[in-house]
Amino acid sequence: MSKEHVALPSNPPKLKKALGQNFLHNPSVCARICALLDLTASDQILEIGPGAGALTKHLENCPHSRLLLVEKDHYWARERQKAAKESTLCVLADALRFDYTRLKGQHFTIVGNLPYNIASPLIWTIAQSVTDLKQAVFMVQKEVAERLAARPGQKSYGALSVWVQSFLKPRLAFTVKPGNFTPPPKVDSAVVHFSPLSEPLAPSLHAPFNALLKLCFQKRRKQLAHILRSAQLPDFSAVLADLGLAATCRPEEIPVKSFQQLAAFLADVLTGPERMG
Repeated sequence: MSKEHVALPSNPPKLKKALGQNFLHNPSVCARICALLDLTASDQILEIGPGAGALTKHLENCPHSRLLLVEKDHYWARERQKAAKESTLCVLADALRFDYTRLKGQHFTIVGNLPYNIASPLIWTIAQSVTDLKQAVFMVQKEVAERLAARPGQKSYGALSVWVQSFLKPRLAFTVKPGNFTPPPKVDSAVVHFSPLSEPLAPSLHAPFNALLKLCFQKRRKQLAHILRSAQLPDFSAVLADLGLAATCRPEEIPVKSFQQLAAFLADVLTGPERMG
């Protein structure tokens, strides 16, 4: 085995495709991820899906006060806890069901090589749930990374882009080829760094904003006026004019801030019982 690879333990269980277990094994990639983090001895780190622990070992050597690991697989959770340093704790939990609001007020850095099949909904949840996030760094499928960082008018711009960018500022850091994983995935991955916005979307707008994005991006090729009219929303011509939005524009052309302002205007009707039930 090359010194550039971190080997799996002897006789590990078969890796589970359903859990998206493509384990990072290249130490140089782990080092590049850690280099993106601005950590101090008082910081706390949460790693999602540590698996065989290649990234965990690097994180344990970074400045921190506590490292919390969230692992869904029983075997790998036991392995990580057995190998853990004193400041490391591994929790057996499903990252999609984990209560991230528990991290409130604890100034966490969240890191993870995320399974492709849960990356989008997981980042969607984390964006709105962790109100005192210092930073996050996630490895995801390159296509998802491009959606997260997309700007209005770009092909990848969609509901995920608008939602996440209402809480966090994403930066595409670098791409990672399949050969850096065991087993190698069929597509390239990318590492994205997220920093929190000074003024994230207000909690009172979460529900109407979510509803508006789903309404609009289900018909992303349609004109905005057509989408709103077909949803039987109240007269919106004046507010569109105030926002500088043409009735003929399409969702993929609308800036994040304009979506937020439109959601605020339509909040009551978007979250009415007939729409949320």
